[in-house]
Amino acid sequence: MLARVAVNDINLARRCLESCVTDIHDWCARRRLQLNPEKNELIWFGSRANLDRLQAMDTNLGQADIKPIDCVRDLGVLLDSSLSMREHITKVASTCFFRLRQLRKLSRILDIDDRKRLVCALVLTRVDYCNSALAGLSNSALAPLLRVLHAAARFVFDLRRKY
Repeated sequence: MLARVAVNDINLARRCLESCVTDIHDWCARRRLQLNPEKNELIWFGSRANLDRLQAMDTNLGQADIKPIDCVRDLGVLLDSSLSMREHITKVASTCFFRLRQLRKLSRILDIDDRKRLVCALVLTRVDYCNSALAGLSNSALAPLLRVLHAAARFVFDLRRKY
């Protein structure tokens, strides 16, 4: 397991990472499994200043040369290198607004109970999934999700937007 490593100890971090990948490769080989080096991803987490120092460094893990990327998906959550969660929030909001636009086409034939059920099933579950990962973010970062919730409430209660 990798421990927290200072930026000036990048070689130590690289050796630890290579050791972990070698252990995983050996574990897989003992079970007749094979890692696909083309699907391996590497992300560095840290402040913008520290990430700028690490940007030019490539990592050679086993047979694969892995370039760090800015965003990875883990269990459906998009994690960016600064842990601002902006890409995840943008993706969730975009998906929810798409679903609401689809539901709006059916609004004339749905009663309020059906609208509630559909919004819970198609919108609120997406907003709620892994929302603990968003704890501690600023209100401005969470604003797109709040707009989704307001739009969902307007759809359920058949309200028009006030300007």
